[in-house]
Amino acid sequence: MITVSKRGVLMINVGTPDEPTVESVRSYLREFLLDPDVIDAPYLIRQLLVRGIILRVRPGKVAPLYKKIWMEEGSPLRVYSERIAESASEILDDIKIEHAMRYGNPSIKIGLQKLMESGVDDLLLLPMFPHHAQATTETALKHAYRELKDLGWQPNIIEMGNFQTDDNYITPLAGSIEPHLDDDTHLLFSYHGLPVSHVKRVDRSKKHCQKVDGCCSISCDANELCYGHHCMETSIAVSKKLGLSSDRWSISFQSRLGPVKWLTPSTSDMVRTLVERGVRNLAIVAPAFLADGLETLEELDIGIREEFEEHGGENLTVIKCLNDNPDWIAGLTEMVEQKFSLSVPV
Repeated sequence: MITVSKRGVLMINVGTPDEPTVESVRSYLREFLLDPDVIDAPYLIRQLLVRGIILRVRPGKVAPLYKKIWMEEGSPLRVYSERIAESASEILDDIKIEHAMRYGNPSIKIGLQKLMESGVDDLLLLPMFPHHAQATTETALKHAYRELKDLGWQPNIIEMGNFQTDDNYITPLAGSIEPHLDDDTHLLFSYHGLPVSHVKRVDRSKKHCQKVDGCCSISCDANELCYGHHCMETSIAVSKKLGLSSDRWSISFQSRLGPVKWLTPSTSDMVRTLVERGVRNLAIVAPAFLADGLETLEELDIGIREEFEEHGGENLTVIKCLNDNPDWIAGLTEMVEQKFSLSVPV
């Protein structure tokens, strides 16, 4: 008798407060910012910075922003993450799929418990981040492995890995952008920011990242896991798919926090620069986010929109994340099937 292994997937996103309140935001930020993979300062400095400064000020500023975008069903990021998991489950009906948040709820622990109780033998860990970064992919996987150890569960584990140029991701991404472009529209790829120290750390040679002109545009062993390079690869792949010349698109980084040096240019600076160059019609897409949340619905569609108009811009379109776009769900499920069929469990 042939025994067929039961397959399961844990989709992991960053996280969100449970409610758009100061207390809930403070609880979420505490867990998020005290993670050494997010703020990699020495322990005492991180504690002082987060508990002594950020948690005293930021929750009161951020909670009202969440209120602006909150949906009837709850936090947009959680709602869209649920829809992605549910839509994928309808196609992959023989695979058990759960979604979880690295910080907040539903927790990675709860997601793993559900998969374990379902009798899953082969487990795909799928951080929902196309581009590799210490503060996203790495911390999600580390925490998942810690929870697996605590649960005493040892399934056959497969990791999705980064997929910044996978056609199953690029094609639906380009398809979501195309309806918003015309000959007079400039496309801005706005990625989540990352401290420069994080990208320099993955440079195996210690001679490439932030040391060679155009380092992110050059593919080499040194930047195989470089977030900045992955973002550039996605931008180039999408622009080629859309047939855009190099003067029709730009790249920037948003969502900075703290005094450290971050990847540049910032989205705010780039928007101002583009308007000064004469751009009046701008479309912004945020490829690092697979589901809409505070960074897209408020930071871009409200905050950056106001800056664009203040500088003299006329028409701004903030393109929705892929969310549960049917083309993306088809691509995502194909990636999952491919991973299960091609990967050797770790």
